[in-house]
Amino acid sequence: RLVSWEIPEEKSQPGFVQHTIGWPLQSGLMDKIFGGSFLYHQNPNLVSIGVVVGLDYANPYLNPYQEFQRWKTHPSIRKHLEGGTCISYGARVLNEGGYHSIPKLTFPGGALLGCAAGFLNAVKIKGSHTAIKSGMLAAETAFDALKEGEAVADSGELSSDDNAIELLEYENAVEKSWIHDELYQVRNCHEAFARWGTGGGMIYTGFAAHLSKGREPWTLEHSGKDADKTQPKENFQPISYPSPDGILTFDLLSNLQRAGTYHADDQPSHLRVKSDLADVPESLSLQIYAAPEQRFCPAGVYEYVDNEKGDKKELVINAQNCIHCKCCSIKAPHEFINWTVPEGGGGPQYQVM
Repeated sequence: RLVSWEIPEEKSQPGFVQHTIGWPLQSGLMDKIFGGSFLYHQNPNLVSIGVVVGLDYANPYLNPYQEFQRWKTHPSIRKHLEGGTCISYGARVLNEGGYHSIPKLTFPGGALLGCAAGFLNAVKIKGSHTAIKSGMLAAETAFDALKEGEAVADSGELSSDDNAIELLEYENAVEKSWIHDELYQVRNCHEAFARWGTGGGMIYTGFAAHLSKGREPWTLEHSGKDADKTQPKENFQPISYPSPDGILTFDLLSNLQRAGTYHADDQPSHLRVKSDLADVPESLSLQIYAAPEQRFCPAGVYEYVDNEKGDKKELVINAQNCIHCKCCSIKAPHEFINWTVPEGGGGPQYQVM
């Protein structure tokens, strides 16, 4: 979850960077919720803030949006925002599996670069540098592959005899670059939090990032899907979140307007329950896990309402609210949502993000 604020110029500190871990996501050294926050001051008088929550959390009552609202009330965060105005809102899933999750990077006619390939360094909460470098490597590899033979720019057309080229050398170039070295250094950090909690994770991350530099002779394997990490509701108590004040904290639908999301009213829903999992929402997600999709969705897309008879709840998908974060296709129990591309290029209209 991330938003941008416009603040009085006298409070602006361009270049100021603040990363935090702890409250409200973690309240003790053994808490295993992976996540933290960022706060950046930017010219001329903007502040970009956000909270990152690992989707392998267990408590189905956790609401990342509400945790974000609570975080803003901390004195060390509040002081940066008071007197300002929230001007934009958005959310997206970060594919921060890192080194262990990097897929095959090439296919005939294309390649995966940057965040699409999973080059985010979760310890730094940074991926722009690896995205730029992977773009450079892909461009150099493509140039080398295409420089032989007649240039398309000269002929103006593609021959029907031409086959799509797979840039196999691009993957080798990435493996030989500092992208590989940087991600390899912190390959075990997320799993350290999952196994040993905040305290153990911090100790291991400090060791790996500053001492061993990734040279430890072991690998902490991660197994299972994020959807499978959610535990039954009977293991937890519902979380009571404070009401928004409309100044520093906001209800979800008020913030959603700041995303500028739009989908044509008459288009088919791009969010669909998989046909072989049609019974999962009402019989499993709602009954066993208290319908976590109602809380992890940052746009209020999923809600359960009484059916016509009033004897049970049924799932309603408000696809027009979707801001394309892709969380539902990852965290919903049994991954029962099939996320497809909407018609007409609909979605959020981010301006200052």
